[in-house]
Amino acid sequence: MPTPTPSVDPSAVKAIRRFNRFYTRRIGALDPYLGSDLSLTDVRVLYELAHRETPVASEIGRDLGFDAGYLSRILRRFETHDWLTREPHPRDARQSVLRLTEAGHAAFAPLQQKSRDEAAALLAALPPAQQNQLVQAMDTVQALLEPAAPPARPQAAVLRDPAPGDIGWVVQQHGELYAREYGWDHRFEALVAGIAGEFLLKFQPEWERCWIAELNSERVGAIFVVRKSATVAQLRMLILTPAARGLGLGGRLVDECIAFARRKGYKKMTLWTNSCLTAARSIYAKRGFQLVHSEPHEGYGQPQVGETWELKL
Repeated sequence: MPTPTPSVDPSAVKAIRRFNRFYTRRIGALDPYLGSDLSLTDVRVLYELAHRETPVASEIGRDLGFDAGYLSRILRRFETHDWLTREPHPRDARQSVLRLTEAGHAAFAPLQQKSRDEAAALLAALPPAQQNQLVQAMDTVQALLEPAAPPARPQAAVLRDPAPGDIGWVVQQHGELYAREYGWDHRFEALVAGIAGEFLLKFQPEWERCWIAELNSERVGAIFVVRKSATVAQLRMLILTPAARGLGLGGRLVDECIAFARRKGYKKMTLWTNSCLTAARSIYAKRGFQLVHSEPHEGYGQPQVGETWELKL
């Protein structure tokens, strides 16, 4: 005999259905998603492909609750658009690792940004206290409906080119983090704003680069390479939010800079930092940078020791 359904208040059932109708309409889930030709399901699969370190079809299908045949049809469609390639799995010959191509990332990136913008717009209509109330209510819903859900697996960090608003975010993070953690005043934020503005106005795409790091679709770090001379590249504005620390991401960002500089034929990389930034100094030293000059200075509201480090490429 079928298991009897526990007694549920019919009004509660109606309330859930009413909320489902409201929310799917509010976020546009019933329309082509985010104004694209893709469905919400398509974009959800693209998200998994972009953010998993070793994406395989069986795990994506399991985690999203998709039938294998249904997911297979989505993946084949992505392949016909040249958004997806398959590679042999390094540890399981029965499976293929799914990789987004450059075209696939190019298709997904604006959708991710638009999704972020729409979520921000949804919150912006509320005062801060109500924003927190809404987020807490959503956390409560998730905890009640998935009480035994395992902790979310850490996502692989995504490094991407900057989009509009990212450079302003870099300046903001420098101002906030260094004020909170080191007590530096507005002069440091002004310095970073000047460097960032110069990067935007004088950007040389053939010789310079910026990477924005994301975890779970949230910006958590950045780093820049600028052209100091025909033979010297300069590493600038490495930043990581507290949520991104301890994951090796700072080292990965620096490695990207070094690799880029070598590909471009630079002979040396230089950087300027302060002696109190021990975590960053450790990253530089482990990659072969040498401290070549240090000099005390009065900066950002307290005495500092500025340092110049160099790496032969």
